[in-house]
Amino acid sequence: ISLKVVTELGSSENKVAVISGLHSGLLEPVERQALRFKKQEFHSSLKTEFDMGPYPILLWWSPLTGETGRLGQCGEDVCFFTINRTYQHNQMTRAFLFYGTDFSIDSLPLPREDYHDWALFHEESPKNNYKLFHEPTITLFNHTATFSRHSHLPLTTQYLEGVEILKSQRYMIPLQTKNSLRKRLAPLAYVQSDCNPPSDRDSYVRELMCHIEVDSYGECLHNRDLPQHLRSPTAMDNGNFYKILAQYKFILAFENAVCEDYITEKLWRPLKLGVVPVYFGSPSVVEWLPSNKSAILVSNFSHPRELARYIKTLDANDGEYESYLQWKLKGDISNPRLLAAMKERKWGVQDITQDNYIDAFECMVCNRVWENIRRKEK
Repeated sequence: ISLKVVTELGSSENKVAVISGLHSGLLEPVERQALRFKKQEFHSSLKTEFDMGPYPILLWWSPLTGETGRLGQCGEDVCFFTINRTYQHNQMTRAFLFYGTDFSIDSLPLPREDYHDWALFHEESPKNNYKLFHEPTITLFNHTATFSRHSHLPLTTQYLEGVEILKSQRYMIPLQTKNSLRKRLAPLAYVQSDCNPPSDRDSYVRELMCHIEVDSYGECLHNRDLPQHLRSPTAMDNGNFYKILAQYKFILAFENAVCEDYITEKLWRPLKLGVVPVYFGSPSVVEWLPSNKSAILVSNFSHPRELARYIKTLDANDGEYESYLQWKLKGDISNPRLLAAMKERKWGVQDITQDNYIDAFECMVCNRVWENIRRKEK
């Protein structure tokens, strides 16, 4: 959120509009001081009236941002964001923001007043906090940002930088080269170091390995080493790591949990590299793929043996194999849902020119809080 609080010397003829004691609209000039803030901490020397201001207070109950006080400009609306719990009972506090991983039923801002909204930010799968995926808990929240398309701020594409990176052939290796590399590489690559997730993916891969060769670089089912400098989890986005994976024809893209719309870099990475993902995870993944034929879905096969047989068929048939890459070779993403989601997304991934999804979440809650204030006033 890019915020500028500009105050000009002298008097202003514009009066601040007040709705139920709260301020709406762009930040107006105020007399006698010139102050400028941009996501910075408020100083204790500032007047109490300005600290709390005529703006609704949004209190991070989980101290995710670490900001003790900041005015945020969200379109036409302004809110005061803080992690300072001394604001819990302030009459201007209108919403409590929770980070799902830290959410605990043993630590809640109670009593909950009628005018207190609760907002949830949780980009992870149920593996992180299973309580949030039970109705009595999730229905506590008025505003949500989760991987589900049904959230007020959906994070389904949180691991995808953009459409153009899917089309890019930067790391793509010609099929003839891949066929030559098959003399020393397995047809399938697997990179996983979280070995006991709810999806139990390793059990499936272990059985699959009985029917087809798999190069496993992670700690789980490990049988092949990465270069020393690429063994850290922080190297997963390293260009040299990408080059290694791009040599493969297929990559096992298995999520840690099986949930509608929970789609991670496991899927997007092979698609970006020009490798065919063999996917296990979200049952709704077909609604997010770049084309109707861009991934092999494990759910379409009754047994790992059948999947292995199909992959071997593709491995031996260049035409059939390349049919899964035609969308990339032509730069043609035909999925209208994916295109629309990326176009409408109000936040960016690894893009300093855009708000990140936490910024977007804060502003979404701020805007919705103001909508409620204006609705009640009417």
